[in-house]
Amino acid sequence: MTVTDDFRTARDRLIELRLDYQKAREEFRWPQFEQFNFALDWFDSIASNPETADRPALVIVEPDGSATRRSFRDLSLRSNQLANWLRSRGAQRADRMIVMLGNQVELWETMLAGIKLGLVLIPTTTQMGPADLADRVQRGEARWAMASSADLAKFAEVPGDYRLIEVGGMSHPAALPYAQSAEASELFEPDQPTQGSETLLLYFTSGTTSKAKLVEHTHTSYPVGHLSTMYWIGLEPGDVHLNVASPGWAKHAWSNIFTPWIAEACVFIYNYERFDAKALMTQMDAEGVTSFCAPPTVWRLLIQADLTQLQNPPQKVVSAGEPLNAEVIEQVRRAWGQTIRDGFGQTESTVQIANTPGQEVTIGAMGRPLPGYDAVLVDPISGQEGEEGELCLRLTAASEGQKGRYGRPVGLMKGYYGDAEKTDYAFRDGYYHTGDLAERDANGVITYVGRDDDVFKSSDYKLSPFELESVLIEHPAVAEAAVVPSPDPLKLSVPKAFVVLTPAYQPSPETAEDILRYCREHLAPFKRIRRLEFTELPKTISGKIRRVELRRNEALRHGDGPLPEGFGVEYSDSDFPGLRGGTEQG
Repeated sequence: MTVTDDFRTARDRLIELRLDYQKAREEFRWPQFEQFNFALDWFDSIASNPETADRPALVIVEPDGSATRRSFRDLSLRSNQLANWLRSRGAQRADRMIVMLGNQVELWETMLAGIKLGLVLIPTTTQMGPADLADRVQRGEARWAMASSADLAKFAEVPGDYRLIEVGGMSHPAALPYAQSAEASELFEPDQPTQGSETLLLYFTSGTTSKAKLVEHTHTSYPVGHLSTMYWIGLEPGDVHLNVASPGWAKHAWSNIFTPWIAEACVFIYNYERFDAKALMTQMDAEGVTSFCAPPTVWRLLIQADLTQLQNPPQKVVSAGEPLNAEVIEQVRRAWGQTIRDGFGQTESTVQIANTPGQEVTIGAMGRPLPGYDAVLVDPISGQEGEEGELCLRLTAASEGQKGRYGRPVGLMKGYYGDAEKTDYAFRDGYYHTGDLAERDANGVITYVGRDDDVFKSSDYKLSPFELESVLIEHPAVAEAAVVPSPDPLKLSVPKAFVVLTPAYQPSPETAEDILRYCREHLAPFKRIRRLEFTELPKTISGKIRRVELRRNEALRHGDGPLPEGFGVEYSDSDFPGLRGGTEQG
C-alpha cells in the first residue's frame, strides 16, 4: 500500500466512526509516515481521480457578489505551475518564505506549491507592520517574502537577505511578479521525496503574555495531525465548510486548508469589509454551507442578529479560540436546531479536546480527548495526575507502568524553533504541558478553567476568569468582558470586570449597578465582581484578549503614585447602597 492508501484508510475509518466516540478512541492509531507530502500524496490524488477532480475545492465570494471558484484539478495544476516558477527563480527545499496574503486564491496556490517544493512557510497576517516583519525575517531566517502590491511597501523598512514576490501587480521593480508563474509548466516533478520530519510551517504565536514564540510544524504534524480536527468537526466528502479566521494564524490552516481537504470538502470564504451577520447568512444559504466554525466573538455578534434569517442552517457548528458560554449556545440551538460544539487546541497542536458529533454536549465544557490524544490533568505542585490541574498530553505509549494509548501525538509541534529552553520546558517529565488549567467530571468531560497565569486568588479562594466572564456575558448589556484580579489591601485581590457594552446600552452608573447586581444574584459571594470599568479590550493581533495588560493597568491604578492618563471610570459595588455589605460566606 502507498502512503496515500494508508492515509485514506485512517481517514475513512474516522469518518465511519464519527458518531461512535468510544470505538474511535479504541481503534485509532496515528498513521506513521517516514515520507509524506500532503500536496503531492494526498491533494493531487484527489485531483487526479476522475470522480473527484472537478469537485469544488475552494470558493471565495467578495462583498459585491463576485466569486472565485476552483476545483481540486484547478488548484493542483496551478500549484504545479507556481512550484515550477519558484524553482526556476531559485527557490530551494528548506528555504523559508513569508506568505503575507489575505483570503485570495493565490494564498491557497502558494500553500500547495510550497508544500510540493519543500519550502518552509511562514504564514503572516496582512496587519503586520515593519517591526513585526523584521522579527519574522530575522528569527524565521526568511529567504523569500510574498505579499500583495498594497503590503510590499512595508518591507522597504525590513532589513535582510531575502527576495520579494509581488501578487496582484508589477509596481515594485525589485519584486518578482507572481503573474509570471502562469507561464510555467503544469507538470511538476519533486526533486526528492519529502521526509515526514522535515519542517513545513513556522507560526509566530500571538503573544498574550510574552514575546511571540516560534512554533515549528512538520510535513506530518499538521497535514496528518488534523485527522483529529476532522473528527471533531465531523467533516465528510462533499461538505461545504466555512471557517471565519484570518490568514496568517494557525486556525486558518486548521480549517481553511488541511482539515477540509483531508475530508475532501469544499473551503468556502466570504470576504467582508465589515462584519454583517445578515450578509453572512445570505451567502451561507446561497452556497449551501453545511459546516460552520467561528470564534466566540463572531458567535456573539451573530446572536445579536435574527438567526432565523438563515433558511438552511449548517448541520455542523463548532467554535474554538476561547470557550463559549451557555447563553450563546442556547440561542443558536433555539434558532438553528444545532448545538455549537467547543473544541480545544493550540498553535502547537491540532484539536486535543472537543465535543464530537457522537457525544452528549455538556454546556460550557471542552469535551473529551480526541482519538490520538492521551490528555491528562497534572497537579502543578505534586506532578500527580488527577481530576484537576494543568492539561497535559502523555508522550509515551502503553507499556508496563504506563497508561498511555497513543504515544506522542502526531498532531503535536516539533518544538519552539530556536529556543531549546522553552521546548524542553514544554516537553518535561514525559508530558507536553499546554499551560492551561482544567477539571474533569465523573463522565470524563473536561472543562476549561483558564490559563495558568490567568487564574488568581481572592481571600484565598481560587477564581477562574472564564467562569466569571460566562456569567457577565449573560447580561443583555454585555457584549464582551474580561475579568482580572484588582489589588485589594484586605483580600489580596478582588475580581474586576472590563466590559464592552452592546449598542443598546450606554456607559453610566446605572448600567454599572445593574450589571454588578446581576453578578451578585448569579455568583457565589466569594466570586462576585467587585469592580467594573467600561472600556475597549486590549487584544493581540489575532483577537485574543491581553489580560496581562489589564492586570498591569490594575496594578498601576491601585498602586502608589498618581493615576496615569487614559484610565476610565471605575465603579465599585461599594458605590451603590443596594450592593454594599456581604462577605465571602454571604
